[in-house]
Amino acid sequence: MPSLSEPGTGITTHPSPNHGPRREGARPDLIVLHHTAMATAGAALARLCDPGAEVSAHYLLCERGRVWQLVDETARAWHAGAGRWGDVDDVNSRSIGIELANRGDHPYPMPQMAGLEALLRAIMARWQIPPERVIAHSDMAPGRKSDPGPRFDWRGLARAGLSVWPDARDGAGADGGAGAEWGAFLRDAARFGYPAGDVPPEALLGAVRLRFRPWARGPLAAEDCACIADLAARFPVDRAGTSA
Repeated sequence: MPSLSEPGTGITTHPSPNHGPRREGARPDLIVLHHTAMATAGAALARLCDPGAEVSAHYLLCERGRVWQLVDETARAWHAGAGRWGDVDDVNSRSIGIELANRGDHPYPMPQMAGLEALLRAIMARWQIPPERVIAHSDMAPGRKSDPGPRFDWRGLARAGLSVWPDARDGAGADGGAGAEWGAFLRDAARFGYPAGDVPPEALLGAVRLRFRPWARGPLAAEDCACIADLAARFPVDRAGTSA
């Protein structure tokens, strides 16, 4: 099993007391990305290690790419809260949480993204986690969470083989036009992994757009449906039985 820190990785160990055992012997098969929504990485580090805050993550990355490991990957960090992905409703027990120092309203610097890519490659290799199971906090908690937010480069992460991006071409239709059908959208969103039955449809649409179409506005569009249909067809959440 992965140790708390490994020599030569460039990762600084900074243990947080806020963790516990993964329930029912669970292994991590998800990675959840967050932003700290705090002014500095130092402030976030202090909060994630404060027993009174009762919150933590496995890793924290600052804007310059420095990485702190706060919780051993074998342990259950307290980062996800209420929500689900596929059939997983205890996301903390099935995931590794990564916090990125970012207020939520500015771009993620290149050194930080480079550090994240290196960290993701190592975690995904250790635990055999496929790219489609690298998700946003907003994916598993639509309407409740918005991180890592509209400035995060999901497309770039997918190009690096560390997440996924839809192949459906954007701009093929008009908002509210032909092909925009709520039933199909909700069905495909659930098939991809979103908790479609747990939140209002508008909140679900907001979560899908936040990650894949952050420029989109207005009512459900044909482009939204094409986007989620492509993802559901190529990356169904139960493809490998990981959502059981």
